[in-house]
Amino acid sequence: MQLRNLRIDDDLSLVGSEVPLRVYGEGTRGPRVGVMAGVHGCEYVAMAALQKFLDSVDESRIKGELRVITMANAASFWTRTSFVVPHDGKNLNRSFPGNPEGSFTERLAHVIFQELIRPVDFFIDMHSGDLVEDLEPFVLFEESDVTDRARALAQSYGLGHVVRVVKSDSPISGTASGAAAEIGIAAITAEVGRCGLLEHDAVDQHERGLRRALVHTGVLEVRGEEEVPTSPPLEHSSWAWLRSPISGWWSPRVSVGHYVEAGEQIGEVREIEGLGRHVVSAPSSGYLLFMTSSPAVDVDGLLLGLAC
Repeated sequence: MQLRNLRIDDDLSLVGSEVPLRVYGEGTRGPRVGVMAGVHGCEYVAMAALQKFLDSVDESRIKGELRVITMANAASFWTRTSFVVPHDGKNLNRSFPGNPEGSFTERLAHVIFQELIRPVDFFIDMHSGDLVEDLEPFVLFEESDVTDRARALAQSYGLGHVVRVVKSDSPISGTASGAAAEIGIAAITAEVGRCGLLEHDAVDQHERGLRRALVHTGVLEVRGEEEVPTSPPLEHSSWAWLRSPISGWWSPRVSVGHYVEAGEQIGEVREIEGLGRHVVSAPSSGYLLFMTSSPAVDVDGLLLGLAC
């Protein structure tokens, strides 16, 4: 294994301005695969699962090149900052492929994209529910010229839901997996874990999924201990993110993982001062895959994600 530090800017000495990149194997002997965790520094399950895999992997099983970043956003980890990089308040997973002349987060995204993502054939971005984010395990990929390869990679992870994101309908942009798809790399975002909790069952589930996905790519030699999923995932072709038009107290009526019918009331937001109230109803039928777990919601605050 080779280890080198990626520098964000030689003139900076901020926390997180060096990102360790590990390289296993040799790209001339098989596919190149990139794996990343810690894009959001409070998503502990993903980081723990990736480290658990690396602690136990037999390098003789690597049949290509495996490029790994275990903690992409160290500044957020050390300051316990949800979702964004504390240096500039920007979300790293809305900043890819980055900008070498931009803010700290944009430069961080640029270095990661150039050194981890651009050289590979497959890319896996490991995430979890952040501190105020309840979550049902799922994998998503963005529709692209390599949709079939990305879909197969998503299915191989063995989670209960797979979401195909059409770029023109996507509620967000600038994700690491989306930027990878733009340049023809089969890429997925895998989500396991909830509310910033380091739950061991979730760590194990994420780590097993990663092993299955790496075997699928061919970079990890097949051995008997890789568990085969017992049933195919539910596949979803659209993705709705619901936001609150008012600030107030968010009270959901259903839990993540539940199926809701179009028009069904999911919850409500009440103003803290005043009588204002916003009823949240499902715009279409689907499964709630993530939800804000905190009652505190600001104007335009994200409430939930509905896979349809």
